Amino acid sequence: MSDQLADRIKQIIVETLALEDVDPATIETDAPLFGEGLGLDSIDALELALAFHKEFGVRTQENDENNREYYQSVASLVKFITEKQAEAATSAS
Repeated sequence: MSDQLADRIKQIIVETLALEDVDPATIETDAPLFGEGLGLDSIDALELALAFHKEFGVRTQENDENNREYYQSVASLVKFITEKQAEAATSAS
């Protein structure tokens, strides 16, 4: 897993959601982002989806049953973004 990508995702989460009391370095890579983790909600997920699309060029589909899995943790987001970028690179060549 790319630690650099994980760190950037943590930064985006804090900046996008204006989590003033959260230091990106304190977000655990495998900790849940929703519920008992950071306590994010569905509106937060939408804002993050837009931010990740703008930053990394990846997007999720509105009714994709995998969205919950993609946004489970920073680690799952790293996997999702890496896979989507690899797919885009493969289809572009």
